[in-house]
Amino acid sequence: MSSADGGLTPEEQDVVQAQLGRPPRAVHAVGHRCPCGHPDVVTTEPRLPDGTPFPTTFYLTCPRAASMIGTLEGSGLMAEMTARLAEDPELARAYAEAHERYLEAREAIGHVPEIDGISAGGMPDRVKCLHVLAGQALAQGRGVNPLGDEVLDALGEFWAAGPCV
Repeated sequence: MSSADGGLTPEEQDVVQAQLGRPPRAVHAVGHRCPCGHPDVVTTEPRLPDGTPFPTTFYLTCPRAASMIGTLEGSGLMAEMTARLAEDPELARAYAEAHERYLEAREAIGHVPEIDGISAGGMPDRVKCLHVLAGQALAQGRGVNPLGDEVLDALGEFWAAGPCV
């Protein structure tokens, strides 16, 4: 159900604002729902209301998952994944395909010339944001981004303790 601000009902707007600690911007739709029913990923417009290009199409909103991912990022996992991309041609191919799927999803929402060909998270050549990879894996499903799937595996059942807000 869409609302005047894009793709959230008033209740979803309140949940996402509580998750982020600020009002959400340029939400196109709920990209994925946590098993508790709350959005945990929002799909964003490729341009913010002030005109700024915004390449992050799948924005992870769950603070519990985001915090856990921050810990993973601090562990050196991004550098390890980037090294594996350089050593494993099959992984590199699958990651490049994930980049293309990301671009296709954003283009389906709208075309922004300034970010044409640019996805997010370091794709297609490196890993620089695990939040983006997890957001894509949740929103587009397992099997789309192999490294996003690995991040979800590392998170486990982040929702098991109940709703994040």
